[in-house]
Amino acid sequence: MTEPRVEERQNKPAADAVESRMKIELRDIGIPPRPLILTQIEQETAKDDPDFIYLAKLLGQDVALSAGVIKIANSPFFSFGKKVPTVQEALLVLGLKQVLRTIAGLSLQQVFKHVPNMDRFWDASATTANVSAMLVRQIGNGIGIRPEDAHTFALFRDCGIPMLMIPFPEYRDILIKANHEETASFTAVEEEAIGLNHAALGAQLAEDWLLPEETCQAIRHHHDRSALEGELALTERTRHLIAVAQLAEYLIQQKTSQSQTCEWVKLGDACLHCLNLGQEQLPELARTCVPEAAG
Repeated sequence: MTEPRVEERQNKPAADAVESRMKIELRDIGIPPRPLILTQIEQETAKDDPDFIYLAKLLGQDVALSAGVIKIANSPFFSFGKKVPTVQEALLVLGLKQVLRTIAGLSLQQVFKHVPNMDRFWDASATTANVSAMLVRQIGNGIGIRPEDAHTFALFRDCGIPMLMIPFPEYRDILIKANHEETASFTAVEEEAIGLNHAALGAQLAEDWLLPEETCQAIRHHHDRSALEGELALTERTRHLIAVAQLAEYLIQQKTSQSQTCEWVKLGDACLHCLNLGQEQLPELARTCVPEAAG
């Protein structure tokens, strides 16, 4: 047998390390447990007469969460024209079910605060969530999902990404490759490199955190064209969640020229067909739904 060249010998340890990490199973990644505050809020909201004062005090113990709830309550798709100054008023504006989902989304960033250099990721997720909600308002009720549903899904859509950053140091390079892949699906690139993908991992977290089943399924299949085309046993609302968030991401990319990917090339026409939209409608949707400061 011919002895490997020097560069081959040098690359072999790295290749062996990747191969060994490919054997890590989904459950071995370490999915963060559901935050206690979600359970506490859920227990209170399940009562016949929930105590809003208690809930406000509970949220008030965490400055970041309470500030986040107020900020979302004052966002364009929830606000009624009057600024909400307190957590208790924010609870009334959002409603108890949406508060639970809002806290879940806000908790994500806290859970993964140990993952470095993720500020841009969280900002992009928040922007996509806001634009998704605005798109649902603009498109109308015909797609069967609410702005708050679209907002929650977009926040959680890519939550598997920070989970893969720590066990796989090479994952940032894999993301770059997947973002520039024009043919194979995003998750196929991940699977080939590490034997896992962020969509499946994110869906598992969403299930563990007791998010609605349609949201979990949308997270699992959000890079899957066959899901958009109705080839999988998914509800129409699940397909619409996927399509709206992908459209939001594309419009943001077009308006800001930042964080460009090839996902619209692979999924765009299927998204538009799913939402019964035409290409000619996109400029107006971008104008009305994507803020100038996006990205």
